[in-house]
Amino acid sequence: MAEAYIVAAARTAGGRRNGRLSGWHPADLSAQVLKALVQRCDADPALIDDVIWGCVGQLGEQSTNIARNAVLAAGFPQSVPGTTVDRQCGSSQQALHFAVQAVLSGTQDVVIAGGVESMSRVPMGMAQWLPEKAGYGQYISPAIQQRYPGVVFSQFDGAEAIARKYGLGKAQLDAFALDSHRKAATATLEERFAAEIVPVQITLEDGSQAWHTQDEGIRFDASLQGIAEVKLLVEGGCISAANASQICDGASGVMVVNERGLKALGVQPLARVHHISVLGDDPVIMLEAPIPATRRALERSGLRLADIDLYEVNEAFAPVPMAWLQATGADPARLNINGGAIALGHPLGGTGTKLITTLLHSLRREGKRYGLQTVCEGGGLANVTIIERL
Repeated sequence: MAEAYIVAAARTAGGRRNGRLSGWHPADLSAQVLKALVQRCDADPALIDDVIWGCVGQLGEQSTNIARNAVLAAGFPQSVPGTTVDRQCGSSQQALHFAVQAVLSGTQDVVIAGGVESMSRVPMGMAQWLPEKAGYGQYISPAIQQRYPGVVFSQFDGAEAIARKYGLGKAQLDAFALDSHRKAATATLEERFAAEIVPVQITLEDGSQAWHTQDEGIRFDASLQGIAEVKLLVEGGCISAANASQICDGASGVMVVNERGLKALGVQPLARVHHISVLGDDPVIMLEAPIPATRRALERSGLRLADIDLYEVNEAFAPVPMAWLQATGADPARLNINGGAIALGHPLGGTGTKLITTLLHSLRREGKRYGLQTVCEGGGLANVTIIERL
């Protein structure tokens, strides 16, 4: 039976908006991860059959197939191809799924999957509002408008709707956000992220050089009072910037191989990809899809939730993982044990493999076996990946 293995996984530390990574072109930032993956396997880059890269804001510096541009920026042989994927916030997780399907089919043996988002240089939503402002229309077609009359598709409205549906008040959301910062701070101080982070050289304001090796968004002094005082996004709602994911610059990636790929590289696998799937759900509430997607993934994989040792559920907004816990009955102690996107940032196209990288390293550090990852995605979608540490 064919298998898909992960042999390397790495990410940059997250950078805040207009922060320490904002000086990096996203193709060059991606190249840092590509080079690190190859170095970690001591691999000849000519052996790479494809690079599949997730990115949401595909315009400007992130346009024109950033995967290929990242390959060229990395100095890889021109024979190495690349293609770019948009599954919204799950883009790099979908890139991983495509890589897994490629090596399982035997059509390719060594594939790098990952993603990037420079939210400082290509602001969130720019791919939608800029063309519309220039008179080139919008992505919502007349047929979609007819199917969903009067609906404004909004992740922010979806987050508020999930909070109402699951009875989650602002105090609960803020407490969850504080816990995310505290877990991320502890993980950083204990150097749990050290093995997964690719150091990136940056230029400081005074012109000196430094290495970016620590997630910039963590509030080491976070307090419940400080979180509670942040202005609500909508009057009368419960979502604020403090209990939602942080805008973030970052890149991440994994190298995926089959048995032939293992032999060609001469390496040992870190994990086996046990299951991949994706599911569509209500595009209006939009962010609830991880719940039915998880249920179906467990059913198809033959595993019970109790079999899963660690979960990574993206903290796009605090209600998303909180509703997931409530609906699935999962053990909160196994969820996002190093904090999540509320503290560490959510670099859109790079988040999927960022979370897989953290999950894999956590399984290895904790001596655990199975990990499950899921991300809510624009349009009411969710990918689910289950990996087994080897």
